[in-house]
Amino acid sequence: MALGWCRFFGACFIGILFLHGFCACDRAPYYSFMLNATSAPTISYYDYIIVGGGTAGCPLAATLSQNASVLLLERGGSPYGNPNITNLAKFGAALSDPSPTSPSQRFISEDGVINARARVLGGGSCLNAGFYTRASPEYIRAAGWDGRLANESYQWVERRVAFEPQMGPWQSAVRDGLLEAGVLPNNGFTYDHIKGTKVGGTIFDRDGNRHTAADLLEYANPGGLTVLLHATVYKILFATKARPKPVAHGVVYRDASGAKHRAYLKRGLKNEIIISSGALGSPQLLMLSGVGPAQQLRAHNITVVLDQPMVGQLMSDNPMNAIFVPSPLPVEVSLIQVVGITQYGSYIEAASGENFGGSPQRDYGMFSPKIGQLSTVPPKQRTPEALAKAIEIMNNLDQQAFQGGFILEKIMGPISTGHLELRTRHPEDNPSVTFNYFKEPQDLQRCVEGISTIEKVIDSRPFSKFRFDYLSVPQLLNMTASAPVNLLPRHYNSSQSLEDFCKDTVMTIWHYHGGCQVGSVVDHDYKVMGVDALRVIDGSTFNFSPGTNPQATVMMLGR
Repeated sequence: MALGWCRFFGACFIGILFLHGFCACDRAPYYSFMLNATSAPTISYYDYIIVGGGTAGCPLAATLSQNASVLLLERGGSPYGNPNITNLAKFGAALSDPSPTSPSQRFISEDGVINARARVLGGGSCLNAGFYTRASPEYIRAAGWDGRLANESYQWVERRVAFEPQMGPWQSAVRDGLLEAGVLPNNGFTYDHIKGTKVGGTIFDRDGNRHTAADLLEYANPGGLTVLLHATVYKILFATKARPKPVAHGVVYRDASGAKHRAYLKRGLKNEIIISSGALGSPQLLMLSGVGPAQQLRAHNITVVLDQPMVGQLMSDNPMNAIFVPSPLPVEVSLIQVVGITQYGSYIEAASGENFGGSPQRDYGMFSPKIGQLSTVPPKQRTPEALAKAIEIMNNLDQQAFQGGFILEKIMGPISTGHLELRTRHPEDNPSVTFNYFKEPQDLQRCVEGISTIEKVIDSRPFSKFRFDYLSVPQLLNMTASAPVNLLPRHYNSSQSLEDFCKDTVMTIWHYHGGCQVGSVVDHDYKVMGVDALRVIDGSTFNFSPGTNPQATVMMLGR
């Protein structure tokens, strides 16, 4: 039987990460201010122009609309009414959709790790695992934020999108196993970031409907906001003549038909353009607009507005590693609910399900061979025959191969950083990004300690009924190491070294950040240094990922 688990492990891994947190509220609010960009005038004027209707852009637009005219430009579509987003039973369908109109845009870092970026109103909150938790007070102080204002802003977000999850037996066993493993104290249910074990919040309500950052537009003043969908911004326009430094005064964008539009700032000292396009999109747009490393810009024939060598630098992605534990008992389908916040800088989370294949089509999201993700072989060996074989195996999996759960660890920080570079001048093309996972030894050590803690949870008394006695932890590690989770070369036997296990099985938990960091590209008011009337508000400004999961803090920052 153990051999059977090893054979089918790759497919059961695939399914669980996507049930780990994706669907959307099927209630479609009527936003009178939400329009297709094809209906926009060729030229328009606003007090504020926000580029990117994601996790930060939506709360930002809702807030500014109370006292100003705001244009929010989103390159993707609406999350409402899309069954691949709104229907829990179709979870993973959006992430496996490779079409140009998909709400998820896949990319592979130069490290070889498969990743995704959002292309939908609401951003990553439409695609993520749903876990909601605040940053620590220490993080807020280090960021220079006003603690009282941050707390009020978190509460503003939580009134619309945050809920207490319903705990089932498997998640309860993980929680109790963490406590037995020494991740103390038991902090119960809380949104706060506190060392120990806790149940965190979720953006899924009790009916299983996802609530996203797009729901925060319910706060908006309809008379002060225009949201344009399928509006891809090509560049920021700067006025440079007779000025001490360049001043952002407009944007060029195209609608779905390819028609070009221009939006300009009205006259006013406080009027600004704000980029909220995410950790890939924000540095990319700055570069396309002429703000970035001059040598790289000239290589793409981009006119240099400001030589800013730090744009696209200090990119980070929090590495995530997991151990799959097959269960002799059926387990509840659960998203991330419990987190162990350890003393040594690793966060332990878990997800489970009885059938991670879920849909009748057995589509396994962005890890699916159906879209070419067959990382058990090098890219050049991914022949149609190899893909067809992998799809056939998954389509014929025994139901029991999906019974169990994953216990995950994500390291804090991280300390390791990389960089982002343009590949083309087209804003819809992914830039090249390198994260340098585990380049810094302390990151690797945190992973090792995290995996060691997971081993203790698996061996704990509370978790004992959810594991097979004859499958040792080294066997579980070997099963995990044989799964198709990335494109990196593998060591022969990862169970011999937890360091090798961490490097060989590294995945993303989609918490990448950096590229426009405070102190390097923007100042502490998030104004782009060296130009006027331009800010960046999103995760690209973070030096480290906030809390165990960043979405709550990104929404708070937008507010």
